[in-house]
Amino acid sequence: MNLPFRRSAALLAASALGAGVLAGCASPSGSSDGDGSSLTFLIGNDASEVAMAKSEVAAFEAANPDIHIDIQTRPAGTEGDNAVKTKLSTGDMADVFTYNTGSLLQSLKPERTMTPLDDTSVQSALADDFATAATSSGKVYGVPFGLASGGGILYNTKVYERLGLEIPTTWAEFMANNAKIKKEGLAAVIQTYGETWTSQVFVLGDYHNVEAAEPHFATDYTAGKVKYATDKAALAGFQHIEDLRKGGYLNSDYRSAKLNDGLKMLAEGKGVQYPMVGASAAALSTVAPEQANDVGIFPIPGTDASSFGLTTWAPSGLFIPKTVKGTKLEAARKFQAFVASEKGCEALTKDVAPTGPYMVKACSLPDDASQVAKDTQSYITADKASLALEFSSPVKGPNLEQICIQVGSGIESAEEGAEDYDKDVRKQADQLGLNWAS
Repeated sequence: MNLPFRRSAALLAASALGAGVLAGCASPSGSSDGDGSSLTFLIGNDASEVAMAKSEVAAFEAANPDIHIDIQTRPAGTEGDNAVKTKLSTGDMADVFTYNTGSLLQSLKPERTMTPLDDTSVQSALADDFATAATSSGKVYGVPFGLASGGGILYNTKVYERLGLEIPTTWAEFMANNAKIKKEGLAAVIQTYGETWTSQVFVLGDYHNVEAAEPHFATDYTAGKVKYATDKAALAGFQHIEDLRKGGYLNSDYRSAKLNDGLKMLAEGKGVQYPMVGASAAALSTVAPEQANDVGIFPIPGTDASSFGLTTWAPSGLFIPKTVKGTKLEAARKFQAFVASEKGCEALTKDVAPTGPYMVKACSLPDDASQVAKDTQSYITADKASLALEFSSPVKGPNLEQICIQVGSGIESAEEGAEDYDKDVRKQADQLGLNWAS
């Protein structure tokens, strides 16, 4: 993949909110000491993150009138990643900044470049999954800047009700639902290969089932002891893609359709189920505003109903570089604490409707939150959720989306696709210096 999976979802959700972004400020960044009344804040330039940052800063400054925060933006994707790494390595990072959690955070070597929270009151405010995703070498380095997102099956609740369908807890039940939907002349499963990153959900979103079957999968995978092509649980995601194509359950334009096409088809009931990340549901209010509340989410079913649960992605974190000292560090810590509070949660979604749960324990979704957000929260609350593999392993191949399209288009079998992905992943493992088994 060219972009991290959860960042892709955020960017697509952002497109529904408009394209305005802030210009980078000219104020200096990353000072080692100095006046704590002014901080610089580096964020991604997609519209949703800009909207959240502006709202957070306004609320924080209102509560702390002696502190001013200047917002700066950086590009998305590889260019933005490189900018963050360069700024950290040269000591030129802003006083606070946002970045991914999980495997991408580990690549920044936070124990050398960032300031840990070292504050039990702030750490105890964080949801456990987020704390795990923001931890390196036993220390937590950030607070959540964004919302959790589930990766599963978005579905049209009204069509499900009309056809008398129940949420499937096994893959066999899911396929039975597909057959009933197909008889109604509707697209049972929507795919949108015109926007290539959307093809990956059946593999990445199936990780809860993989971990349920093999609790040590992430460790063994990182060590090169298990592979997608030879591990039954891991191979299932590719097999799901092949099964649906062979069953004729996909929309006729699946090769060219894009995300918003799929969401509109789903909301209007022309297609009934769409494997997708919950963050993308933000666009429903734009592409189908009258039916936006007719969509929920359920996990990708596996073989065992007793372990039915949702794969989730933790949000980005808000971090402080190690170069920040003195009064600036005090001000930066105060900003982190604010973001990880109820008032911070309120500000976070003041202008961006929540599409998933907050990762701060004291915060709860409003009554008017989307059904997708509520459904995602229900699986997390019931302890029926697992963080995606990228939060447990740094190994992730860049070409998964193209491989999934090959399988979904009938060019390759599930087994061939999994073998190709193993080769793809092996290259990255080599780059990471991992001694993979043959």
